[in-house]
Amino acid sequence: MSNYAVLFAGELQRMVRYSIIGASIVVSGLWILVLHFTEVQDVGAILPLLLFVDAVSMAIILIGVTLFFEKQEGTLKTLLVSPITKMEYVLAKTSANTVSNVLTLVILYSYAWLFREVNLSFAALLGAVVVIAVFHSLVGFWFSYYSSEFTDLLINMFKYLLVFSVPIFLEAAGLITNEFVLNLMHVLPTKAAMTLLQASGGEAAFGTVFFSAVYLVGGAAILLHVVLNKFDEFAVKESGV
Repeated sequence: MSNYAVLFAGELQRMVRYSIIGASIVVSGLWILVLHFTEVQDVGAILPLLLFVDAVSMAIILIGVTLFFEKQEGTLKTLLVSPITKMEYVLAKTSANTVSNVLTLVILYSYAWLFREVNLSFAALLGAVVVIAVFHSLVGFWFSYYSSEFTDLLINMFKYLLVFSVPIFLEAAGLITNEFVLNLMHVLPTKAAMTLLQASGGEAAFGTVFFSAVYLVGGAAILLHVVLNKFDEFAVKESGV
């Protein structure tokens, strides 16, 4: 078995031990309550919004949670002398983190399919959630590098949501209608994320969807490069070596 597979399995076990998977299920329950008390029978409009919030915010938070738990346990110190590569460690943690977001998708989509009407492609939503979660898990690494404690990470995440996500919600509420502003919003990674989720309804233009996918995949590649370059410095600092 490869180091990546072992690390991935270990990350999943750690997420269970830290009650991260349990917390993810609880959050999914909250989203189900939102769907339950929504009077609209067809949840095709609100479901992408809920998945957007989950895939963006939870991906960032959960990476921070596991990193700060590992800091307390001294796990990062062992990585400096282990045969595990930085790439294997980062990819395994990112993959395990993405499982949590996919679990939320499965729970919400199952509820919508059983009790409401949903005209969204599950496969398209799955692809969108994976891409968005990977991108924002790497954002979570980046924020963690510059956060001395978990509270700092939360503050950085809220700043990110304020700058990059509030415009998306204003657009969804119909409060932003200026064409220039709407076009300008395509520079936001959150706009690309929402575009991919909404494309599951089959109404988005191919060019816009393609641009959004390339934007997030390319951005994830850049973030991965940054995260790997800064990892040793972070591990040394947090392990006290």
